[in-house]
Amino acid sequence: MAITLGPRSRSRLERVHPDLVRVVERAAAMAEARDDFTVLEGVRTKEQCFVNFGKGRTEAECKAAKVPANYASPRVGKVTWLGNPLASKHYPRPDGYSHAVDLAPFPIDWNDLARFDRVAALMLDAARIEGVPIRWGADWDRDGKPRERGETDSPHFELDR
Repeated sequence: MAITLGPRSRSRLERVHPDLVRVVERAAAMAEARDDFTVLEGVRTKEQCFVNFGKGRTEAECKAAKVPANYASPRVGKVTWLGNPLASKHYPRPDGYSHAVDLAPFPIDWNDLARFDRVAALMLDAARIEGVPIRWGADWDRDGKPRERGETDSPHFELDR
């Protein structure tokens, strides 16, 4: 039984690399109702990359990365460890596409990691079937042990090339 990606999820896949869209669609086709998921984000604007970079960083840290100081939010939890905010695979690559997508089980319960793990299993299986190498943000080193050593980005999937 498959799930249906709604209009909001479909719109969030616009400008995502077609190979990654194919993986998301295959995962949805393989999903059962209990594994329903939504697309949170595909492509990010430059401004959104700056907003994310500024979280947990001071004005000086932002300036050092060529991010306007007004994006600094040192009291907010850090959400990216990239040194260059535009290195995010959500930001359009030279081919014009985002190479990353964030998915969450629906309805969203950020504390139910088992549901995120089921979405990840679907995505990894779909990627294998489609022949598209991907990496999951909760298992950056792809050793099959999620959330070890700070691997905490459970919604994140990206092309691994």
